[in-house]
Amino acid sequence: MSFNNYGELCTQVYDLTKTIGQSLDGDIEYYSDKLRHCNGRILEAMVGSGRVMIPLLELGLTVDGVDYSPHMLASCRKRCEERKLSPELYESNLLELSLPHTYEAIIIPAGSFLLIEKREESMLALRRLYDHLESGGRLILDLFLPENTINSSDLGRWGGSATYHLPDGDIITMESKCVEADLFFNQYRVNYLKYEKWRNGALVQTELQRFALRWYGVEEFIYILEDIGFSNVTVYADFKDGTKPTSNNQKLMYQAVKP
Repeated sequence: MSFNNYGELCTQVYDLTKTIGQSLDGDIEYYSDKLRHCNGRILEAMVGSGRVMIPLLELGLTVDGVDYSPHMLASCRKRCEERKLSPELYESNLLELSLPHTYEAIIIPAGSFLLIEKREESMLALRRLYDHLESGGRLILDLFLPENTINSSDLGRWGGSATYHLPDGDIITMESKCVEADLFFNQYRVNYLKYEKWRNGALVQTELQRFALRWYGVEEFIYILEDIGFSNVTVYADFKDGTKPTSNNQKLMYQAVKP
């Protein structure tokens, strides 16, 4: 069994459940509106398989993508080629980011920044992103908050199963279990996701994904961005500028400027 974040089976499920141009609560429309007047380069960090980047490219914007998963990048590249698009795609984690360009804007949609498990690593990633912005460039990302509680009796137990049918007739099943959780003091949770691929009733491939999330308080993340060096930091809710967050089940949109 492989133990790999965003491996082959995970990517196949991702492609099925997050199709190109599929907006999650209005995020593609939000990022498109924020970026449509950009004349310079844009970077989508943690680009995945291109759900958000490809619609931006189709608007005529210059968008590069970076992701640490070779499987995700291969899917993204294939989807771009199918649409006659040829963006620059880079394989790197954000802690070691060293790209040949600086950017007018950097975006991280879908709460993906929360996938950086360790707090010190997330701070380093923000510094790398800051260094890759032009003066006056913008960082735009969205985050979310955890559910209020986790049932301790569920820790270490497989559950939350799902079944995905692939176009070629194969089936992928997925089960998850929470193995660590400290939502309010250390602000993180770790799940294991077990994928099994079936063909004509026979198990042909398995994959185990460590899926960790780290959360930040609404005001806390503003202070973090300001400490990195960003200015004009704003946070709004549910992809609506001017709407202040009022509950933990809202999406949080942050925008910050490099002076």
